[in-house]
Amino acid sequence: MIASLLAATLLAAAPVSPLNVVKNGNAAVQKAANAPGATVQSLATVVESFVDFQELARRALGEKAWKGLTPAQQKEFTDTMTGLLRASYAQKAIGQAKADVKYGKESVQGDEAKVDTQLTVKTDQVPVDYKLYKASAKADWRIYDVVTDEVSLVDTYSGQFKKILSTKGFDGLLSTLKSKRAQLEKENANTSAASVNESAAGGTGAAPQAK
Repeated sequence: MIASLLAATLLAAAPVSPLNVVKNGNAAVQKAANAPGATVQSLATVVESFVDFQELARRALGEKAWKGLTPAQQKEFTDTMTGLLRASYAQKAIGQAKADVKYGKESVQGDEAKVDTQLTVKTDQVPVDYKLYKASAKADWRIYDVVTDEVSLVDTYSGQFKKILSTKGFDGLLSTLKSKRAQLEKENANTSAASVNESAAGGTGAAPQAK
């Protein structure tokens, strides 16, 4: 009896693997997207439980640019990008909610991991790789990048950020991101998951352009 209780306790305390984080995340998105009255906003909350938008934003900006910001600028940037990413990622997740997902291999190197999957939407097959990290040995695995058909979300934003920073500086980048965030949140305010599913059924979506 004691042995079985101990085994159950250890099992419950065992960290969730990167593969299971992705599987559980996709399952949660599918369940939420098919719930009555589901909206992009409600999906964004679900997605935020397993995707680290702040880490995605920091990596997209780049370590050198990040360290050049004051703590106040870092907070304003991450808050703005988190709002933008929540809205855009949720739209994409809803569009993929009815896709057939096949899970491939999981690879782990220290505190970084990658999980390979393949989405089938109608007749289209698209490879989607999830990159995860752990902030500490005891922390949970969190997704920080999604690579769709060899196009990285982090790299896409990073390229856009560099162009804007070179011409408009940080204040110009922040202003651009705030405008894009406001536009997306306005579009999503009254958008149901069903309508997004209908419009996105034929594709996997992409990162919004920060221009």
